Amino acid sequence: MHICFIANEFPLPGISFGGIGTFLYSYSKILIENGHQVSVVGVIDGTEVHKLNFEGVYLHYNPKSKVKGLSWYFNSKNITKAIKEIHKDSPIDIVEAQEAGFAFVEVPKHIPKVIRMHGGHSFFAEFENKKINKWKAFQEKLSFNKCDAVIATSEFVRIQTAKYIEFSNKSNITINNPILMDMFRPAMASKVIKGAAVFAGTICEKKGIRQLCLAIPDIVKQVPEFHLYAYGREWYFSDGVKYKDWLLDQLSDEIKSRITFREPVKYEDLPKVYEFSEICIFPSHMEVQGLVAPEAMSMKKPVIFTKYGPGPETIDDDINGWLCEPRSSKSISDTVIKVFKSRSRFVEIGENARKKVEMKFSPAIIYGKNINFYLQILKK
Repeated sequence: MHICFIANEFPLPGISFGGIGTFLYSYSKILIENGHQVSVVGVIDGTEVHKLNFEGVYLHYNPKSKVKGLSWYFNSKNITKAIKEIHKDSPIDIVEAQEAGFAFVEVPKHIPKVIRMHGGHSFFAEFENKKINKWKAFQEKLSFNKCDAVIATSEFVRIQTAKYIEFSNKSNITINNPILMDMFRPAMASKVIKGAAVFAGTICEKKGIRQLCLAIPDIVKQVPEFHLYAYGREWYFSDGVKYKDWLLDQLSDEIKSRITFREPVKYEDLPKVYEFSEICIFPSHMEVQGLVAPEAMSMKKPVIFTKYGPGPETIDDDINGWLCEPRSSKSISDTVIKVFKSRSRFVEIGENARKKVEMKFSPAIIYGKNINFYLQILKK
């Protein structure tokens, strides 16, 4: 099959990306390894059109429109044109997009359109306590009306999105994003630094980094060797102030001495980051699925994740990891202390964690679910 994705975040060298970019990289790799063709169309910053093959994926990126008030029109027009061009050269079987991706894009009628829910505007607005933007909500509803099928990346995002958008009349299924288990293989115990805790994610409020930092004084009373290594992209306030700088201004010298902030690493180098940790902590206030937790679990690492959203779908508390209340520094510190006092169980927890990933996120299982769903759609 030839699968085409409408997306702007494919992880090219030098382009910053997050969870969607990670999904595109991992899933494209799995599809190509199984003999399928993958194309990605989208818009990026710059002034040039990019057409290239990257690790087997054909990429067609147009520059983002800068026409105020009409950028949506010109961006959609260019994406439509790119899809038609690709389809003419190599017929496309399925086109995928995010929640609002099909709003103004025209796809040839006989090609099924699949929305893969990575978390749209309506979903995030609720959890960030923001007013829903009518224009963005309209785009999402229009996109869902035009699509043929829906894939949710977690039960959580499926249930929450259904509060705002009706899609029960569409073919729909929940399929998690895959974890490349051969890449995130069990870590070498000899490389672990005692007391090292790794956080990976954007340095911003919703990832729980502030509450994690504020938990440190209580943690070090019980675990004096504790040190936090935080890897992630920068996040900026609307006035240009960097969140990390704002955060550091609020922290005592004692706390700051226990934290090392580091630049985000290339995706292929992420296993090296998890490897030296004794535990991994991801106290996100909200996630659609969250990839860092199962990645670290795949390496048999003791992981602390959020008790909200997809947290309980990923971790069975005290069996293959731990869950915490991410908005409470007290809950975070209590959980971290509990985990370090359970060092005798780390091997058991790690074994259980990898088994959970194998059952729920392994490439073979995720590939099979997606292909079976595609075939069902194509039959219709």
